[in-house]
Amino acid sequence: MLKLKRIYDAPSDEDGFRVLVDRLWPRGLSKEEVRVNLWLKEVAPSDALRKWFGHEPEKWPEFERRYHAELAQHEEALEALRQRLRRRQTVTLLYAAKDETRNNAVALASYLRAHPRRN
Repeated sequence: MLKLKRIYDAPSDEDGFRVLVDRLWPRGLSKEEVRVNLWLKEVAPSDALRKWFGHEPEKWPEFERRYHAELAQHEEALEALRQRLRRRQTVTLLYAAKDETRNNAVALASYLRAHPRRN
């Protein structure tokens, strides 16, 4: 099962394997309080893409398309997540963005669902 959660929300036992998918560590949080099992910053959007998007809702479709193209270049890093999902383990993708419907974790989840196995 693949879940999404804002990293500022309290950790829960139902989260399973918690993976931070942002390139930057979230402000004001310590590693102990967020209980991150893996920080997978290599699958975060590139700095250029992140800055271009700027969380502008009208850019979301193009951001998601460009980000999926970047993710296709990081299949090795994604394989650890896919293995856990194939074993039916709960994986929670953690993100810091305020927008809960248009952020890199949402785009990453859609990519993993569309590409459950390596290309």
